[in-house]
Amino acid sequence: MSSPAAASPDHAAAPASGSSASSPSSSFSSASFSVSVSAPAIRAALDLLGSRLPIIQAPLAGVQLSALTLAACRAGAVGSLPAALLTLDVLQRELQLISSGTDQPYNVNFFAHVTPLPDPAREARWRERLAPYYTEYGVDPATITSGFGRQPFNHEVADVVEAFKPPIVSFHFGLPAPDLLARVKAWGSRVLSTATTVEEAVWLQAHGADGVIAQGWEAGGHRGHFLSADLTRQCGLMALLPQVVKAVSIPVIATGGISDAASVRAALALGAGAVQPGTAFLLSAEAITSPPHRQALRQPDLHHTAVTNLMTGRPARGIVNRLMREVGPMNELAPAFPMAGNALAPLRAKAEAQGSGDFSPLWAGQNFSGLKELPAADVIAALAEGFDEGVR
Repeated sequence: MSSPAAASPDHAAAPASGSSASSPSSSFSSASFSVSVSAPAIRAALDLLGSRLPIIQAPLAGVQLSALTLAACRAGAVGSLPAALLTLDVLQRELQLISSGTDQPYNVNFFAHVTPLPDPAREARWRERLAPYYTEYGVDPATITSGFGRQPFNHEVADVVEAFKPPIVSFHFGLPAPDLLARVKAWGSRVLSTATTVEEAVWLQAHGADGVIAQGWEAGGHRGHFLSADLTRQCGLMALLPQVVKAVSIPVIATGGISDAASVRAALALGAGAVQPGTAFLLSAEAITSPPHRQALRQPDLHHTAVTNLMTGRPARGIVNRLMREVGPMNELAPAFPMAGNALAPLRAKAEAQGSGDFSPLWAGQNFSGLKELPAADVIAALAEGFDEGVR
């Protein structure tokens, strides 16, 4: 599979002049926890998404396939399919299942990272750090294969996706190269991408995004940053969201800590037009969350998360496990994204076979309050209580 230049300021088209808009007027009552939001923000989001509810089920790479996507669509939300880990054959199969299973809008999500050059010396140092674990689990490092595992969006992938023309295509880590972005827009998909800072939101609007997903520090999974790797520039959703709403004129979707009706109301009060919950779906029957991951999610005493680069080489939030406690959670020895995971793969497989998530990416956000073992439709119905009756 080819690896064309992916999204970064160096590969972007010349920016258009961005425009700003004021935050939609809203009022919040702490006594009743009711919210009254002016219609434009939600209406603009609904016009963009085309769904009955202004809710996007977050793409959950590694813990879902099309079953969760379809369940979310049928419940009135935008279901998402995470495609970064899928082979072309599996991607085609899953898109066929979605397109034949619903006439509602859905989202297909891709990574837009730049594939790093191989670094054998760094890889050797990383495997040396993991050597005690290889000994413990009887793994021969010489048998570990190399590879990227996660490919950025490219023309080969686009060839598969174009046949289905998904209503929405979203990206993590910026936007793809201009020719790829133009191709996605030419077949009619609306484009979303993630911003972890105000600067990233403004950049996305200027470079062709139709909507921006404001990702608070609370969010589980990979941080979506692409302009700066300085994590101190990223903040929680309550600080990020109103600043993004003020800085851009395209719809803003809130993600990070959105797990129940109360957090939906809070996001709307800060100007969001829609929300994107993720952790709330991890225990859904339609998810394929691994048994060790589910077990960790079920235990309140394990609800301690941290941002780590050990699992993939890029910062991502997950439940703290043995590897994160003993090696990280952040460690400069981890190879660049997405190559760090290769050396961990046999350890993960051996541990999971014993029912352990010691070496697994147990992605989860910081807000576990809405996490329940319910069908996705019930999760969405509970979240929808955060909207006025006119929206529900």
